[in-house]
Amino acid sequence: MEDAGEPTDGRRARGQRRRAEIIDATLAVVKRDGAAGVSHRTVAAEAGIPASLSAYYFATLDDLLVAALSSVADVYTKRIRELIDRPGDRLRGLAELIAESAGTGRERALAERELSTLAARRPALQPVARSWRDNVAELASTLTDDPQAIAALVAASDGLCTAILIDNAPADIDYVYGVLRRALGVEVDASR
Repeated sequence: MEDAGEPTDGRRARGQRRRAEIIDATLAVVKRDGAAGVSHRTVAAEAGIPASLSAYYFATLDDLLVAALSSVADVYTKRIRELIDRPGDRLRGLAELIAESAGTGRERALAERELSTLAARRPALQPVARSWRDNVAELASTLTDDPQAIAALVAASDGLCTAILIDNAPADIDYVYGVLRRALGVEVDASR
């Protein structure tokens, strides 16, 4: 039996694809021009659509920015969730994820960092911008019960990501891992 509220002609799927295209265009603008370069007009030009269509799907600029940051944050949340749920050295997995900021994940990390920094001025972005820190804290809490060690690991993770992006050089996973271990300040029990 079909749900009367569900379009049967693919309109919903087309709408979801259009939203995804607009989000991708937003991230492309952020990567190229920074978060300050994002407007309905610049995103629409990047996507090859009228600005009114961008505004139709995302009524405000904050809606657009939140959707773009969410798309990046969701990738990190999924990766950290996998680290938490699988057996093995979670801290090494986090080090590998952070080190990706210097390689294949650089563009995603730049967009996330840019949009997260913008959250200091745009409250609508703040809940999504906190997700990286919350996820790292959750991972840390599987390794220690010490709230200061958890906070230190979160701060070290943020600092390492920023340093890797600024240096624009390959990241040494063993170095990142060592800094994370030092920040945690405890012997890591990988079986925990």
